[in-house]
Amino acid sequence: MKKDKFIINVLSAFVLLINTSCDNFFGKKTNLDFIPVPNYSPKAEAYIPIQPAIKGLQYPTDVIVGWDQLIYVADAGSQRIMCYDLSGDPISSFYIPGLKSVAQDRHLNLLAIGIIDTLINVKKYTLSTMYRINLDNSNGYGLQNAIITNKIVHPFYIRNNLANADTQTTFQHIAFLADNSYYVTRSGPNNSLTQIGGPDDAVIQFSPSDQFITPIQVSTSSGQFADYFKVPMGIATKAQPPQSTAVNSMGNFVFTCLASYYPLKVQEIAEVETPNGIFYNIDYFPVGDTSKADGFMYTPYKFKQPSAVTISGDGTNYIFVVDASTDSLYQFNASGFEGVTPPPSYNSKKNIKVSFGGHGSDFSHFNKPMGVAYYNKIVYVADAGNGRVLRFKLTTDIK
Repeated sequence: MKKDKFIINVLSAFVLLINTSCDNFFGKKTNLDFIPVPNYSPKAEAYIPIQPAIKGLQYPTDVIVGWDQLIYVADAGSQRIMCYDLSGDPISSFYIPGLKSVAQDRHLNLLAIGIIDTLINVKKYTLSTMYRINLDNSNGYGLQNAIITNKIVHPFYIRNNLANADTQTTFQHIAFLADNSYYVTRSGPNNSLTQIGGPDDAVIQFSPSDQFITPIQVSTSSGQFADYFKVPMGIATKAQPPQSTAVNSMGNFVFTCLASYYPLKVQEIAEVETPNGIFYNIDYFPVGDTSKADGFMYTPYKFKQPSAVTISGDGTNYIFVVDASTDSLYQFNASGFEGVTPPPSYNSKKNIKVSFGGHGSDFSHFNKPMGVAYYNKIVYVADAGNGRVLRFKLTTDIK
């Protein structure tokens, strides 16, 4: 009995001590008022990084996922096309002098833009050049066995003589169509309308066998313009792997330009067939309907330096743009509304903005992004200034 009474008295004293001297017994209570409460703004959808990044690059200026389901990166720093499998493991590489961009046709040939040094009348010139690269030969398939089968040198695909401005004229990016013909963005100082081959600033078209066809002229309400393009840079068609069956062979394309005074730096051009021939018109997108989106591709001066563009080939027809000046990735739907369609359970039907970026080196920021690709619901960004390729996926696409 005495032992039980003692235990009861001790427990009573302990409870009393807690109730009357809590701070003294457990230590003085810390004041947490100095910690700011985070202002959370959760999104129904957002892009999150897939780690690890593809590293070991010096200055990657372009990235594609080919029809062969391999990743190709144009590393301008090392002047090498780098090949990776879809997991990001390196496979092989190939040297192209002055490399800046790369594309692949549906015969699985690569076409890369670089330079060539040549002697003309005992004088050395450096000229912009497209290199056709055969990946499939007697030694087996792959970049490690590749051979160069053709060189398209500016200006010798259009004329035999060399002008002074030709050394300053450069090919920029390539976009293939479903029939393996292709567009090339070209820029330079001579934009005379009477120049053979059209103004230097142009989108030009080639046949599947690399024969020059024509510079693209654009029709507007004010007339037809042979000099419509101003410092064109990125270009993309809907013929992207794996290519939805809904994609036809029409020659529509989206291009970007770097002219600072140009208000609409990203536009879609539509190919229109008429009894009088083929015409190219601006495909006008709506602007300002905030019931559908908070951003629009055709907002004047929305972009500063849109370095590359691509279109999703899975039938969603999303348009992706990277801007090297704002260090950002932008996404639009096929109507030019920024963002993606909200999930069915979302309380609004307005597009959810998923564009993101800003200067930095973590996984959600960029330093001069120069290339963008899309494959199997994954977005690839060639983050040139950080020497890497980043991969992203929507939260709603992660299973």
